[in-house]
Amino acid sequence: MLTATFTLEGIGAALRLLSGFAFCVAWQQSDLFWHLGLNRHARTGALLQKIGLANMLSGLRGLCAAYLLARLIGGLATSPVLVLFVFLTGIASDILDGQVARLTHTQSRLGQIMDGETDFCLYLAMTIILIQDHILALWIGIAMLLRFVVPLLAALVSYFLFARPVSFGSTLLGKYAWLAQCLYILLLLAPARLAFVPRVADLPLLLIAAPLAQIIANKPA
Repeated sequence: MLTATFTLEGIGAALRLLSGFAFCVAWQQSDLFWHLGLNRHARTGALLQKIGLANMLSGLRGLCAAYLLARLIGGLATSPVLVLFVFLTGIASDILDGQVARLTHTQSRLGQIMDGETDFCLYLAMTIILIQDHILALWIGIAMLLRFVVPLLAALVSYFLFARPVSFGSTLLGKYAWLAQCLYILLLLAPARLAFVPRVADLPLLLIAAPLAQIIANKPA
């Protein structure tokens, strides 16, 4: 990623990117090692000896998020074409990591945490960039951010104030919201001839309902 930035945008852009990118990647790796004890089989509880391909795919999505966040930190403009490429890479890894985990029988709580964290960072960076470039309406961007921020705040309150474990599992509404958000962003980044389509879809109610469903799922019985 640094080499591509140096080649396409010059040494100045690469140097502006470097510090933020190094920090984000170091944080991602540190977070992985902090949670290695959760790399246990979801059904048997046995400690898995390898990170596994599924978690590596989630890590790739985290790397994409680190790159976009580093561009924001460095004050670099990000073209819609680059955002679309990173977004498609993120979607591919998001679809594949769960499928690979099931096929290889390596589902774990570590994978659930990595999946949630990388989604949060990637969509946070993308939403800010789209708002910054006046591609995404501000109020819709806020709704997209709340989809991740509200459950995060609820999880922190539950964990630190009530010492209660938090479920990282997805909900049906959450899956629909993810699909709606992906389609909406793809339409926003589509060629100009399709620009009329997002205007029809300016009611992302699922993005509001999804965090509420996650909070209800974590509510004590």
